[in-house]
Amino acid sequence: MADINMGMTEALRAEMANITSTQRAAVLMLLLGEEQAADIIKFLNPKEVQALGAAMVAAADFSQEAVNVVLDEFVDHLKKQSSLSMGSTDYVENVMRRALGDDKAASVLNRIMPGQASKGLEILTWMDARGIADMIKAEHPQVVAIILSLLEATVAADVLNFLPPESRAEVIQRVASLDTVQPSAMAELEGIMKMQFSKSASSQSSSFGGVEAAAKIMNLTKTALESSIMNGLNEIDPELMLKIQDNMFTFESLVGVNNKGIQVLMRTVEPDMLMVALKGASPDCQARFFDNMSERARGMFRDDMEAKGPQRMSDVEEAQKKIMRMARQLSDSGELVLGGGDYV
Repeated sequence: MADINMGMTEALRAEMANITSTQRAAVLMLLLGEEQAADIIKFLNPKEVQALGAAMVAAADFSQEAVNVVLDEFVDHLKKQSSLSMGSTDYVENVMRRALGDDKAASVLNRIMPGQASKGLEILTWMDARGIADMIKAEHPQVVAIILSLLEATVAADVLNFLPPESRAEVIQRVASLDTVQPSAMAELEGIMKMQFSKSASSQSSSFGGVEAAAKIMNLTKTALESSIMNGLNEIDPELMLKIQDNMFTFESLVGVNNKGIQVLMRTVEPDMLMVALKGASPDCQARFFDNMSERARGMFRDDMEAKGPQRMSDVEEAQKKIMRMARQLSDSGELVLGGGDYV
């Protein structure tokens, strides 16, 4: 810089002292030419474009000597950069952040240096479900679906519980239909989450029973939509679908099934399996089955049930789950109605 300043007239030195960094950038933009200047401007935000544009207009008042000094300074700066410093990740990151600002730079860095950029999606692993929902509830359902598919199933299900009710079904459908996500889309998603996180103050982590939350949501959907969503989940994750299904209507939910439905279920289920399941059922749930047996059949059933002796809780729960899966199948075929109905 000392060499550049040598030989300057007092007038030129005074002129250079009054030229701001924005005006220096404006001079360089004018020297680049229209096409190259346009390529740079498209990366700037509106405020930056306005400031740079005003400086470019004012640059017409600069003397030719001042323009030459600005260019010499820029070239001199480039000459002092070694190949190592110019190619280092710190150098590139600093240049991007100074030129584009933190938010825009994060998006660009995610594309060119995924290992060095701030990973917006990794932030989600440290957040509670409500905080994540608050961040993404205004995003497009496809964006929400991709984010949920990247979360642990338990967290994703609880996030659904905090999303607007009218969007939950569409989001679950989009999750079920996801196949692959292009790298460019993931990079854009990283940028979105980085921007959203910069606006959010919610960053506490918590544990939630996600499958139960998802089951509660599914219980609120209409039958036709529920069937469509569950079929989609079965294609991408059969185990998760069964877990959600098991929690949607527990064995105790059979208390709300009418007599005709209970009788249909009893004709479908093996007596031994029903005995094991009823071992862990509430008195009200047991009564729903006993009331649909003849007096003689009820007496024999009770005797056989008592003869089985104590059962492991894991065996009882497994029997109840199997019976509920049969009940779901009967419900889908219209042979019984789960979750309500008067006793007839």
